[in-house]
Amino acid sequence: MHADAQGGDLSPESEYVEVAVEVFRLLADATRIRIVLALRDGELSVNGLAEHVERSPAAVSQHLAKLRWGKLVRVRQDGNKAFYRLTDEHAIRLVIEAIRKAEHAIDEHPGHHA
Repeated sequence: MHADAQGGDLSPESEYVEVAVEVFRLLADATRIRIVLALRDGELSVNGLAEHVERSPAAVSQHLAKLRWGKLVRVRQDGNKAFYRLTDEHAIRLVIEAIRKAEHAIDEHPGHHA
């Protein structure tokens, strides 16, 4: 059995349902999805993320603050520079699954099935 299918409360009455809704709300933004995708291979600075997602560093910082609040990313300070990374693999897995679902909505034969 897959590790995610074991343990934890996956019942409809679970106390985690409302928190899961907040996670989905945090990810319901294209820039935040792009930030999570950019961080899948490791940490990046705000400026590095801004280049990857083609947004201003100020805008990226605001999105990162929300992702930090939701504990989806962590920050590491190195002098006056901040480097961000994903807290764990769950955020990227959610994003990948959402993109795979989007592929099904657009393509009759999505590329991930090839």
